[in-house]
Amino acid sequence: MQILYRLYQLFIAAPLLLIVTIVTTLITIIGCTLGKARFWGYYPPMVWSRLMCWGFLLPVRVQGRELLDKKQSYVFVANHQGVYDIFLVYGFLGRSFRWMMKKSLRNMPLIGKACESAGHIFVDKSGPKAIHKTYEQGRQVLKHGVSLVVFPEGARTFTGHMAKFRRGAFQLADELQLPVVPVTIDGCFDVLPRQRGFFFLTWHPMKLIIHEPIMPEARTSLKQQEDQHEPSEHQQNTERNEAVRRTLELSYDIIMRDLPERHQGFVSNPDQ
Repeated sequence: MQILYRLYQLFIAAPLLLIVTIVTTLITIIGCTLGKARFWGYYPPMVWSRLMCWGFLLPVRVQGRELLDKKQSYVFVANHQGVYDIFLVYGFLGRSFRWMMKKSLRNMPLIGKACESAGHIFVDKSGPKAIHKTYEQGRQVLKHGVSLVVFPEGARTFTGHMAKFRRGAFQLADELQLPVVPVTIDGCFDVLPRQRGFFFLTWHPMKLIIHEPIMPEARTSLKQQEDQHEPSEHQQNTERNEAVRRTLELSYDIIMRDLPERHQGFVSNPDQ
């Protein structure tokens, strides 16, 4: 059966989906250039992502979309199992959003240009100024009522386990007082583990679990606190940092809870 599946991939699915990929990127680039990037940057790639799953006969199960408010912007945070995370989230999250993605993806032929045209954010870690610019881009996206999807690990797993989460997405959510939505991705590591590169896929069901939003911890303004003779600015910043930490740790625990037992537990990722 595995041999038949590989022959199907090689001679049927891969050639057809390569054509679909080229067409989708061109539609996205042209559509976003002409205007309405919010539409053209989401719907064509969403269809493309679904075809990348269905075309390779990969079953997809989604749960939790009913927990989301259509009028609310969110910061979605997910574990990063592999390349197919992108297709699973883009195709089945059911929300228009912008990615925070590695800067290196900008160099991919056509796809990098399509992502840039759609307004996705490329994370540049080359220095403090570049990191600050990335942070500002994320803030502007969220201020305009669009959701953001982030892989807080910043790199795909080598083992299927979760590595540490970085704070950036959680700080943005706290600053703008937006809900954080933990998302568990399961099965993508089995379909295409990182060490295999872009070779043959392994047939395996994939699961996208959207958890209940974590609401931001309410806080008063600094002026209100001063009027009420409450904590100083330093104390207030300390409390905000603690709020960010609590949301990060809660999100981490929630995401890990729904991973299979063989992928439970922390494993350091040298690529972070």
